[in-house]
Amino acid sequence: MSAPANVTTHSFTGCQAQAIALAERVAERLRNGLAQRGQAVLAVSGGSTPKAFFEQLSRQALDWARVQVTLVDERWVPESDARSNARLVHTHLLQHAAAAAPFIPLYTGDASPEAGLARAEARIAALPLPFDAVVLGMGDDGHTASFFPGGDRLAEALDPDGSARVLPMHAPDAGEPRITLTLPTLLQTRALYLLVAGEKKRDVLADARLGLGAARDYPVRAVLTQQRVPVAVYWCP
Repeated sequence: MSAPANVTTHSFTGCQAQAIALAERVAERLRNGLAQRGQAVLAVSGGSTPKAFFEQLSRQALDWARVQVTLVDERWVPESDARSNARLVHTHLLQHAAAAAPFIPLYTGDASPEAGLARAEARIAALPLPFDAVVLGMGDDGHTASFFPGGDRLAEALDPDGSARVLPMHAPDAGEPRITLTLPTLLQTRALYLLVAGEKKRDVLADARLGLGAARDYPVRAVLTQQRVPVAVYWCP
């Protein structure tokens, strides 16, 4: 059984080198968007893995005032919460040169992601898609974005032909309620990156690519096996 041909892997001996390389590549994509269309759009993930990447990207020289930044997914918590992805982005990415970039949050302040869904979807609909770059992460359980195993709207979120841009998500291992861009929305991009660190995640990713055992049902497999957009994996130990 062979791995999907749509996926290329860039491996690094250190995570700082990984962060620098991905930051340079994403910045190049954003510069291309600015040169060709006068604007660019970037969607990024939360978690601990992208911090070094964010910090490297924040120092890249480009016209950040014309780069709109949004999230792939968000916990339904305010930015004052330590677990907020928006807080992470403001702390580590929207600083230095990148402080000028407009940020489009998914959290709306409504009581639930269901209550805020229409407003969140309108924000994404207003972006000049396709994205110039989407940067995803992956959990040990094979989730990416808020596509969690056991998620109440997982099948809908992963439907490649679905019409929803954004969906709420509740799952046993997700902690807070979530809101997430759907798979079709994520695939509306000129470049798709998967940022992964650690030996365990490397093995999870390998199993998901091949569809081995339980990994056949890992949500990230939907990203790895789709043929609309090439996936570039950036991995470090």
